[in-house]
Amino acid sequence: MDNRRFRTMLLAISDKLTEDNVRSLKFLCPEVGKKKLEKVNKGIDLFECLIERAAVAADDTELLRKHLRQIGQTVLLNIIEEYERGATGSPPDVTLPDAKEREKINIATEVIVERLGRKWRQVGRKLGLQDTQLDGIQEKHSRDLEEQVRELIRQWMKMRREDARVEDLLKALRDCRQNLTADLVEKELGAH
Repeated sequence: MDNRRFRTMLLAISDKLTEDNVRSLKFLCPEVGKKKLEKVNKGIDLFECLIERAAVAADDTELLRKHLRQIGQTVLLNIIEEYERGATGSPPDVTLPDAKEREKINIATEVIVERLGRKWRQVGRKLGLQDTQLDGIQEKHSRDLEEQVRELIRQWMKMRREDARVEDLLKALRDCRQNLTADLVEKELGAH
């Protein structure tokens, strides 16, 4: 992947982080070391430290995604998605739903990841994924149930492209008798 585009993406995220966001991110990155963290004032400085430690790279944004979710900045995940779509050569707006729908799906994803558990394969089938795709997800994240659920939703979004809708996620949950999770998603969406 293009290193310059990667750094541009990191800078775009950094520009949108508040001082509190940066403090929270620093707290989540003890592997950087106390001395280095003391000198970090901006998101981009912290990202540089993570790159040095090979915790984040042009082709590995998972830790960055995780930390942004942990500090409640899921809206910034769209910047990473734009970067990754550009890297794969997909046309930017044709492959995924509009920003508003993506934000709803991101909110729903957080609730589903927290609540779904081992029923994720059943929900995946309702969403139209094949068993081979589900096996691949399980193999890729064999020790992390939450990442399996996250990957399931990513695969579904790639498959549905601009037709991905949060309503489809809710229907799949209800079809699998995951009504409490669906209710919690609706409640969370109503709060935003």
